Order: sequence, then structure tokens, then C-alpha cells
Amino acid sequence: MPDNESALKPEDLTRLFVERANDGDAAGIAALYEQEAVMAYPPGSVTVGRDAISALWEGVLANAPRFEQEPPLPTLVSGDIALTSTPPKDGAGARAQVVRRQADGTWLRLLDQPEFVPPAD
Repeated sequence: MPDNESALKPEDLTRLFVERANDGDAAGIAALYEQEAVMAYPPGSVTVGRDAISALWEGVLANAPRFEQEPPLPTLVSGDIALTSTPPKDGAGARAQVVRRQADGTWLRLLDQPEFVPPAD
């Protein structure tokens, strides 16, 4: 995979994320997000901005987790905004991302809900 591969369609972002995560490439993961993107992770909090997202993934990837590709649910597109999602293999809800087409025609994540966390009883 070329280091500079860009998402040419919204669904490419999930594939590129998994490839870069499995390569241990936190900076490459962060490059899939807009500069001021917001990620709902770790559970119960948010991580804001590409630099913070990169730092978060550096910590997560230090444990060398393995990620599997998940089949995408149908993408919803309205102009330059799209909603992408995948059902987690554990069947707990869905992962969802709001992505935006950039001026060069590529796509980046703007909002990321990487996992469903059920509310505490």
C-alpha cells in the first residue's frame, strides 16, 4: 500500500484505516481525518484534532492489536458529506463516521463513532 494513498470514495476510509492500523501507522491513521475532526474515543470521552488522534492511536497501536476488515453498510451521500458505517463483528451496534469530500476530490473523516458503548444501567 502506498503511504500516500487517499480515499477516492467514502468507503475507502475504513479499508485504509484497517491497513494502517495493522501496519502500526498512527500518523497514517490520523491523515485520514480532517484537521479538526472529532472522534468519540476513548469510550465516554472525545478526542479532537488530527494531532490528538495521532497521539491516541500511537498509544493504542503500541499494544499491536490486529484489526479485521468489516463489510460496510450502505453509504449515505448528500453532496460533499457522507455517512459510512460498519457492523462490528461482535454484533454490538454499529461503527459510524461522517466524512467530507475535500477540495481535491478525496474524502476525510470529520466525525467518528468507532464503537457503540451501551449506556450504563
